[in-house]
Amino acid sequence: MARKAICVWVFSTLTFIALIHLIDATGAAIFNTDIKLFQLYPFKSEELQNVLPITYFWVSAVSTVLLWGITCAIAFENPVETFLNKILSGAKKQSAVEAQMLDEKSELLDSMNETVGMNNMLLAQVKDLMYNVRTEVKEIQPLKESVDKMKTELNRLKREIKNVEKNLKRSDKCPTCGKSILPEFKVCPYCGENLKLLPETIIALKDYK
Repeated sequence: MARKAICVWVFSTLTFIALIHLIDATGAAIFNTDIKLFQLYPFKSEELQNVLPITYFWVSAVSTVLLWGITCAIAFENPVETFLNKILSGAKKQSAVEAQMLDEKSELLDSMNETVGMNNMLLAQVKDLMYNVRTEVKEIQPLKESVDKMKTELNRLKREIKNVEKNLKRSDKCPTCGKSILPEFKVCPYCGENLKLLPETIIALKDYK
């Protein structure tokens, strides 16, 4: 406030001096009177005397108006209003910053929402894949059981084939057709000869060989 009062006092004094010069210049320009105020400036009095009255008038008028305007601007400046304007400008800046932060946060939330949506889609795809795998596993289980049964049957067939091979190794020959037959055979599978009725003949043939 003290600085403002000093500025008002200085500029009001300058305005008053300029007004006095304007009055002097008006009398010199309109009424052709002598310029009296130039005598107050002894160092430049001769140069100032050569100034035209009309030039002196316009310079004084412009100086008076400018100084008066500066004085009014300083005098009517309200510090409370200035303080409030500063606060309002700070609030506007802060609101702009907050709005920008909200925009950035909204963009971040949008990206998070998109990410969650993509994750939901991926989870749905994984769920469908797991369901398909579970279905395929259920379909494979009977196949596995069938394969196990087939393995069991194959093992049984292998054992039977081994038994047949063992029996073939100790096979006899039919006395009628001479082909190899198993001792357990009662009838020759090749010629149909009844082998039970000819035990003595088979023994004779063996002795003969």
